Amino acid sequence: MVITRTSTFHAHGFRFSFGFYSLRSHYLYSSSTSSHSLVNYLVDSLGFSKQEATTASSKVTSLKSLNNPNLVIDFFKQTGFDNTQIKTIVSRSPKLLIRNVSKTLKPKFQCLMDLGLSGSDLANVIARDSVIVDRGLDTHLRPTIDCLRRILGGDDDVIKAIKRAPWLLTFGPHHTMETNLLLLRNFGFTDEKIRKLALMYPSCLTQKTKRIKDLLHRMENDFRVPRDSSMFHHGFQVLSSQKKSKLDRKIGIFKSFGWSDDDVLGMFRKLPHCIGLSEVRIEEKLNLFMKELGFLPAFLVSHPAILVYSLEKRVIPRMQVLKSLDERKLERRMWSLYTVLTLTESRFVECFVLPYKDQIPDLYDIHEKTVAP
Repeated sequence: MVITRTSTFHAHGFRFSFGFYSLRSHYLYSSSTSSHSLVNYLVDSLGFSKQEATTASSKVTSLKSLNNPNLVIDFFKQTGFDNTQIKTIVSRSPKLLIRNVSKTLKPKFQCLMDLGLSGSDLANVIARDSVIVDRGLDTHLRPTIDCLRRILGGDDDVIKAIKRAPWLLTFGPHHTMETNLLLLRNFGFTDEKIRKLALMYPSCLTQKTKRIKDLLHRMENDFRVPRDSSMFHHGFQVLSSQKKSKLDRKIGIFKSFGWSDDDVLGMFRKLPHCIGLSEVRIEEKLNLFMKELGFLPAFLVSHPAILVYSLEKRVIPRMQVLKSLDERKLERRMWSLYTVLTLTESRFVECFVLPYKDQIPDLYDIHEKTVAP
């Protein structure tokens, strides 16, 4: 009897195991088939390469049929997207292919279209941050857009901000921006300065309020820039756009060239964007102006604009023109390099290039090629 029960148990166990195996095999087969079908679908309908389609389909794990992808693609076409735009969206966010069109995609897209986004602008915004379609319409998207309207003053600027930073619609609770807005106003920021700040550096408004408060106090206490200074909001933008560790490394580079703390502070108060340059750029410019040209910290502190000019498009091309004139011993205006660098491009050409077109026929063409965008 023991043997019989055991045999019966094993027989039953085998049938159970076999049934489980068959169910799992069917699941894997269905998933594999759907994935394979989606690959072919993306290749045939949107012009994906086999590799692109395989990569995209691998991120869509719950697809049961091609019905929903068809509905999504049709919706994108009805919205006005061309195949290239649809391909871009699907490449970056393939999971959109399994979103519900009527409940999820259509109302969110309509909200953005009502704002004024359409065509390639709308396609780019969705492609860059598809999480937008997963945010609640009434609990997040609309309140966030209304908040941006209050900060920026109108839909045109809201659109500009969203195009620049689509994550503004998904980053977190919109009341963070409201709180930071009030804080900046308390520190003397006018609505116009806040508007410009939000358009150029939207992350300034979306950081944690404690960090914003700390940065504002650092501007006053550590960098000794008064609230009513025209450079206060510029300095705040520079500080808010980088971590303290990176800022400290940049200050360390200046000090390695013989600058004192007061030199760095003096430069920052005159033109904070000097600290906004990358570490590589700061070192390149200090090497040129201090090691090669012999400028002292005191001069650069009092003339900080020279540090933010482009080496490739302004400083070096103009130095090469002056060098060409001097090598040929041609008479020219003996202005300081700083003065020459501050001239507008048209004024520079008028003073140092066009008068010498007969003596140096190719000077103009060489210079124009160098400074061309």
